[in-house]
Amino acid sequence: MEYDWDKIEAAGLALLFLTMQEEKVGPVTAKWAWKGMDWELMNRLHEKGWISDPKGKAKSVVFSEEGARRCEELFRGMFAK
Repeated sequence: MEYDWDKIEAAGLALLFLTMQEEKVGPVTAKWAWKGMDWELMNRLHEKGWISDPKGKAKSVVFSEEGARRCEELFRGMFAK
């Protein structure tokens, strides 16, 4: 089966909203989520600049400003009533 990665990336980013957290780091508020999805998908989201590099020992990824905004926007568009 051939995949439509644009749709998968959008859905994956939207679902990260379910575990999105905010944490004050100095003067900045960082948004992050647990990384529990397919590695290829996480790498693609990183390549688009939406999340930090998922490789490494950390169990979470940090959203870029654009990634956090897009994450919530996609989630609301796909799953909100």
